[in-house]
Amino acid sequence: MRRLTAAVAATLLMTLTGCTTAGPTQSADRTATPPEIDVHESGPASPIAYGLIVPDGASQLGPLVRFRSERLIDAYKPELEAVQAEKALEEAEEQGTEPTPTPTTEPTVSTRPEGDSFEDLEEPPRPDTFISLMRIDGDPTLVVRRLLAELDVLFPDADVVTDDLSAYCRARDRRVTGCSLDITGTTPGGRELRVQLDLDPGRVPTRTGNLASLTQPVMTLRVAYVGDPREGQEDRTPEDLPDPEDVESTTEKTGWIWPKMDEDAAPGSPAIDGYTAPSSATVLLSARRPEFATMTTLRASIATEISEAFTGTRVAEGSLKRDVIADLNEVIVTTWGPGADGTTVRTVHTLSARGNYLSLFITPTSATTTTPTPPPGG
Repeated sequence: MRRLTAAVAATLLMTLTGCTTAGPTQSADRTATPPEIDVHESGPASPIAYGLIVPDGASQLGPLVRFRSERLIDAYKPELEAVQAEKALEEAEEQGTEPTPTPTTEPTVSTRPEGDSFEDLEEPPRPDTFISLMRIDGDPTLVVRRLLAELDVLFPDADVVTDDLSAYCRARDRRVTGCSLDITGTTPGGRELRVQLDLDPGRVPTRTGNLASLTQPVMTLRVAYVGDPREGQEDRTPEDLPDPEDVESTTEKTGWIWPKMDEDAAPGSPAIDGYTAPSSATVLLSARRPEFATMTTLRASIATEISEAFTGTRVAEGSLKRDVIADLNEVIVTTWGPGADGTTVRTVHTLSARGNYLSLFITPTSATTTTPTPPPGG
């Protein structure tokens, strides 16, 4: 069973309590000097999932967002409940008392590193959904085409178009206003995956970039395993993919350009769905299509408070669900529930030696289901 190492646990506890071994004096609300955003970036070639990587010209902000899908949780829940019932019976027999049923209510939220929700299983299921939140720093057309070339080799039967932005993007007066791609297909390794790619250049009419985007386009890549949940746990090695096409050697057909933003949304502006992050959090990146905001906080307790405030006004009481993943070097606390107008509200709090990170999402429920969608042109 996977457990936090002593070293990482100690580092996490230092993070949670706000203790540091060096640096400026820090208040309970925020650091004396906000951390530089580049400290929280992962550069090109950083792994995403199943052989996909951050393309050259893009930077991933914060850690890769990882969580278990509800399908995966439901698949393993009966096994977990059976193991817990057996343990309760054994303990009752040892003490000569009646077994106490395992509570079915949600556990009390804690800001300390905690055990995996499935830690009673010999092999807790690992995350099957991954979201990379990226800022495009290079030529947006080339960056998008590089990622499309990766998807072309991941889904060889999907006929992904790599040389024509109009296949997935929209434009006004030849200026790109957004892109979206949704593919469900089978990889060379026989995995059934759903991949969703979205590009948000910012508010084109006002030439204002998304909050914390540094006036650059924001790219979101979501990768989910949609085959049999248990089969997906058997082999987690990356796909052995051929090298993608060198898109720089070919010409893009539309010749569309990307609108230049004059400035970002003002600091202190709402980050997502009218929610403004407190000064104790540093927003690293955000977008409106799809709606998300990712941030870092000095202490885990601050991230927990933000998560509760965000979901508290958007998810009906009693509808919020929770899952905890305790990996070798991270604790990931995910909460989710139904929002208004057919949306899913989700928070993903990642505690690691690198820092505390919180990502907030508001997603159309259709975007989180696993109903197969046809490939481009289908």
